Amino acid sequence: MRYVTFVLIPPDGGLHPSDRRLAEDSDVTRTALHDINRLDDGTAVTLYRLDGTVERVEEILDDCADVLAHNVSATGDSVHAYVHFETNDVVAGLLAVPHAHGIILDTPIEFTPRGGLRITVVGEETTIRETIGTVPDGIGLKLEETGEYEPSAQRLFARLTTRQQETLKAAIEAGYYEVPRRATHADIAERLDRTGGTVGEHLRKIEAAVLTAIVP
Repeated sequence: MRYVTFVLIPPDGGLHPSDRRLAEDSDVTRTALHDINRLDDGTAVTLYRLDGTVERVEEILDDCADVLAHNVSATGDSVHAYVHFETNDVVAGLLAVPHAHGIILDTPIEFTPRGGLRITVVGEETTIRETIGTVPDGIGLKLEETGEYEPSAQRLFARLTTRQQETLKAAIEAGYYEVPRRATHADIAERLDRTGGTVGEHLRKIEAAVLTAIVP
């Protein structure tokens, strides 16, 4: 089973009118779509994760003619918005692709800093290739990576080098990431027969890779 990650670049900065309004507003940033589904009546529902205020997101959605209903709430440092909206040709075409070709969307879908959607699909390699060729006209597509599918945490761990993986495992086993911390670089180095400086360098690179990957 394979996966392909690519970035879709929607026309005019958004997939549909209300998505475009959210994209254009300077007080709101789209960070992810946790899900998006087409209903039997042809409309669609989606769940956004956004940066901004509940009040501003509600103001925008209240003013969008394509929005049929919405529910906005604050969760921690983020805002989540359930949106029921009228689809257009772009959204209808995209939502038809997984059902027509039997591929699976690996959610959440991430928004890139430039407004694209970073999407991972899972399925048979030949099917994925055929599917990518059916993306509706007018939508840009940039391939990022492909490989054997593993759950997100395993894919992230697999990006580390062998020595980084060994260092991370040893650090966790030694209690380096517990609170309070129960191990030092020297303790980890002793387990691995390396220097404390080498361990410190590996841990900094690991933390940079992991944090960069998980921050939307």
